[in-house]
Amino acid sequence: MHQLRKMLLLIKYSGIIKKKVMKKIKLIFASFIALAMTLACNDDGGDSVRKLQEGAVPDIQKTDGTDSFINLNELEAGNDIALSFSVDKAFGDPASMDVVAFYIKADGTAEKAILADDVTNFPVTINVTKETLINAFEVLTSADDFELGDQLKISTDLTLKDGTIVKLLKDDTGAQNYGQDIANSTVFSVVQIYNVSCPSDLGGTYSVVSSGSSTDPGPTPDENPITDYPYTTTITDNGGGSYTMSDAFGGLYILWYDIYGLDFEVEGNFTDVCGNLNGSFTDPFGGAVTITGTVNPDGTLSIHWDNEFGDTGDSVYTKVE
Repeated sequence: MHQLRKMLLLIKYSGIIKKKVMKKIKLIFASFIALAMTLACNDDGGDSVRKLQEGAVPDIQKTDGTDSFINLNELEAGNDIALSFSVDKAFGDPASMDVVAFYIKADGTAEKAILADDVTNFPVTINVTKETLINAFEVLTSADDFELGDQLKISTDLTLKDGTIVKLLKDDTGAQNYGQDIANSTVFSVVQIYNVSCPSDLGGTYSVVSSGSSTDPGPTPDENPITDYPYTTTITDNGGGSYTMSDAFGGLYILWYDIYGLDFEVEGNFTDVCGNLNGSFTDPFGGAVTITGTVNPDGTLSIHWDNEFGDTGDSVYTKVE
């Protein structure tokens, strides 16, 4: 396993330019294939999106300055929520749209409701309160029924001028019912998601102290295991409790693998759900890495990571700015 990891490392960096070029070529080729498949798909026997070249796609955007998630703390305190979003036509000219919502419980069960039907004038703004959701969904009878991990999905069912109904989400599960070319669009959004969660504000620069051990014989004995190694990491707030760390290993990979003359600062993602941190990503060797952690009462973060090679690390993050 160790030799394999070293071979993967050498292959990765000796061919990095070639891989970047090939990656771009493959991405362009995949985009052409996705476009061709979208235009060629007429009917799959169900409700999935079809005839998009002659159809329509909505554009749904959260209203600036309104809640980006369903604040569990506010609900538990007896307060209201204020969700707001706009619905417009991204392209095409549908006869009408139904603005639909799915309330998906943490166990995966889903219920569908219509927030506004037969909408013909665009753009339209939809405002949603706690009472709106309680009235719309049978699973919600009071504020006590909102639970951590629940999710509200907003989308549309479009009626085209020929009577065809295009549903962006599946009726039974609220799952995606459209291709990745639509999902990956940077121009419009066909779905907006509101997670039931708590406020999160972890972005910033952190002083990090890390301890860990590697199963790789590469690191020198005085660097493996390592205790209280200092480093500085930036955590970027991606919104909705999602974050990216400039270095997910608290500097340990850099310390252990600088013997190869490489800068091993590795980005990693995690989410904060009411103080519980979780994430996963792939390291430069191609190994899966898992992150767990907590937001401590004093505002510091305690983060643990381990990878499929058996390496582990524990870090304490203290915000400095």
